Amino acid sequence: MPLHIVLVEPEIPANTGNIARSCAATGAHLHLVHPLGFRTDDAALKRAGLDYWPAVHVEHHDSFEDVRRKYPDGRFFFTSTRAVKRYTDFEFRDGDFFVFGKETKGLPQELLDANPETCMRIPITDKVRSLNLSNSAAIVLFEALRQLGYPGMR
Repeated sequence: MPLHIVLVEPEIPANTGNIARSCAATGAHLHLVHPLGFRTDDAALKRAGLDYWPAVHVEHHDSFEDVRRKYPDGRFFFTSTRAVKRYTDFEFRDGDFFVFGKETKGLPQELLDANPETCMRIPITDKVRSLNLSNSAAIVLFEALRQLGYPGMR
């Protein structure tokens, strides 16, 4: 079962393109929750994903609730700079979903409050508010793949 990256209302096309390229490289599925801060035919989005877009399994959703309804048995992990647990504190499994919020605001607080047991953060210094979205997605995705033994990868 593939891993899943869920981007809730992403705003910057280059970040989404970079994440799509990571998904192509790993076999992870990409879920885009609308509204998006760009059009999917945006040149920056395509440029960041290079020619890998055909290798990416992309699903579009009208809301995060739609993702949950479509995957009722999925395990969802929510990333936030406000989370207590680190991403390395979890044991990931095939088919897990990693949920990231928009670049300017992150995930809605009510979503984090409703899922405290699966909220995670990437440790950083106090010198910055957060990491770049595409870097954060790659860090979490590759930790999950490391734990799973990099299935299907050379």
